[in-house]
Amino acid sequence: MSIRRTTSAVVSVVALAAVGSVPTAAAAHGRAASFHRLATFPVYLNSSIDDAAAAEISTVTEDGRTVVYTDSPGKRLGFVDITNPARPSASGTLAVGGEPTSVAHLGRLLLAGVNTRTSFTSPSGKLVVIDSATRRVVREIDLGGQPDSVAVAPSGRYIAVAIENERDEDVNDGVIPQAPAGWLAVIDVATWKVSRVSLSGLSDLAPTDPEPEYVSINSRDEAVVSLQENNHLAVVSLATRKIIRSFDAGTVTVGGVDTLDDDQIKLDGTITAKREPDGVAWITDDLFATANEGDYEGGSRGWSIFSKSGKAVWDAGNSLERIAVAHGQYPDKRSDAKGIEPENVAFGRIGGVPYVFVNSERGNFTAVYDVSNPVSPRFKQLLPTTNGPEGVVAVPSRGLVVVSSEEDDASIGIRGTVQVFGLGSAPSSKIVSRDEIPWGALSALSAVPGRRDRLASVTDAVYTPTRILGLSTSGVIDTSRTVTKDGTPVGYDAEGLVVRKQGGYWLAVEGTNLLVRLNARAEVQEEIPLPADVAAAITSNGLEGIAEVGTSVWVAVQRPIKGDPANTARIGRYDTVTKTWSWLLYPLDTAPTGWVGLSELVAVDSNTFAVIERDNQRGTLAAIKKIYTFDVPATWSGTPTVKKKLIKDLLPLLKADGGWVQDKVEGLAVAGNGRTYAVTDNDGIDDATGETVFLDLGRLL
Repeated sequence: MSIRRTTSAVVSVVALAAVGSVPTAAAAHGRAASFHRLATFPVYLNSSIDDAAAAEISTVTEDGRTVVYTDSPGKRLGFVDITNPARPSASGTLAVGGEPTSVAHLGRLLLAGVNTRTSFTSPSGKLVVIDSATRRVVREIDLGGQPDSVAVAPSGRYIAVAIENERDEDVNDGVIPQAPAGWLAVIDVATWKVSRVSLSGLSDLAPTDPEPEYVSINSRDEAVVSLQENNHLAVVSLATRKIIRSFDAGTVTVGGVDTLDDDQIKLDGTITAKREPDGVAWITDDLFATANEGDYEGGSRGWSIFSKSGKAVWDAGNSLERIAVAHGQYPDKRSDAKGIEPENVAFGRIGGVPYVFVNSERGNFTAVYDVSNPVSPRFKQLLPTTNGPEGVVAVPSRGLVVVSSEEDDASIGIRGTVQVFGLGSAPSSKIVSRDEIPWGALSALSAVPGRRDRLASVTDAVYTPTRILGLSTSGVIDTSRTVTKDGTPVGYDAEGLVVRKQGGYWLAVEGTNLLVRLNARAEVQEEIPLPADVAAAITSNGLEGIAEVGTSVWVAVQRPIKGDPANTARIGRYDTVTKTWSWLLYPLDTAPTGWVGLSELVAVDSNTFAVIERDNQRGTLAAIKKIYTFDVPATWSGTPTVKKKLIKDLLPLLKADGGWVQDKVEGLAVAGNGRTYAVTDNDGIDDATGETVFLDLGRLL
């Protein structure tokens, strides 16, 4: 066998020009300006890998060289040097004497809102003012309540702080009102004097408990404040400390969304909900955007643009959730709640184009919109993030966008991060779906015999029933076929797929450890179990790959089975004529952390196979993501051990786009064009970032 090596490309799931359509030819060939990820910085690097550090709200210093983020669990601010945005570096932390909830900057000063309460009924807080150059606290200002958002006027004259005095969600199921009321604190920078603007009595829902959530200031020194739980918005003159206007954020009916947590993505439901906006951001002096996250009574699953007079001039409707579906980043387990939960918005003019950036807390992405016409925004692209993106800030002077994500769970390889995106050229390929075909958890990849530009994949147990997806080698999913048994849709934990030359498919099913033969209509024709002794010896992580050569079907067992030598996995051959099994042993690498196993099996020729060998680690702990080949003997007895040959280390490619390295590289195929492709399984955003990485490895095998 000959091994051909050429350059390889790595791309992540990126955006459609509009949901349900394919990017323009210019975008597909890298000529359209877009944002691409430069780096992912896990914020535990500012302390230790065992530290549960978070990054919630962030700002960037006036010189554009340092990200400053709030780490509420650590009661500190964190600093990241982005002088080289593609190589951010740890720059330390600063304790602030409480839980920081927000941070902004005014010239060289950093302004941190810090919660110091001892109970929900006795809220307290302060504004900590810090010299960003020396990191010396220059003053602390008592705010008299619990701050949630800090904003600085473009004029530099005023600072506005939303004093939320949030409710206790364990009291009366978190229903408001709960005293004491919050307000808007206004600080005149000339004197550093704090004034209160009462926000009580504005909403009919809970007039005694406004709970202001987020604040943004325009160039006229006017602040817009979201009263999320009250589904209300207020516009305040900071100069006069008077409310200019307040209005209900409205209730919307949105159809064509998924409303059931049933392991299916079905866009056939309808919700009627209050918007209950969280993040707000001015676009012009008269228009602002809201992220309609919702709370206990609402959430419209989108975002809106309002005029200062209170008119909703544009609303996303169902489009943002459908964008998430098209990009494989829809969180089905949140379907019966608030879906993707748009959490925050930011505005920035970068490269001469005005953009709005919308964070989806549950979808783990930032959506980018061109708002050159603010009453008709144009979706540009989707930026996959790590889990729980909370903060988003544009840095126009450097053409950057910074996203901070707060979720940290080291037990599943999810860490709080700061991610940096820069304006550049579009990637050359992507995975998206056409015609709103739901997808995710791509657990295998197969060539399509006789087609140069076609691949197939299959969904695993994250979704039911099992579906076989057809896609182009450029990464556009355009067909979906449901697997049926006796005329009824059926769900398997399908982890291996091969499209047969004579028509139909083979599936390798984990858990029940079956070979399943399907006809061309994806109807089950046969289920073949493993030999009883082998099946009994598989303790976990069973069949993970399948291939067909002549009358033989080959399978890979992911991890060592009981009784076999340590650090070996089984490769099985099933003779479809004699109905007999024979087995080989495959030697596994050893990882510094976690376990190593096989994720895919591909027939290169009649006696040569390729496998994906990987550990179960994500991010900075990921160590083994490799493609090996091995040859099988013409005949054998017993269970001999094959010799493997390293073909490609995928780890550099998985790091190349600056993302959080994904653990599950689970699909591998050599298409009819001779190029090799690989794909990661995103676990359907279940305890995972949800990002799918698609690799074009060139003429590799």
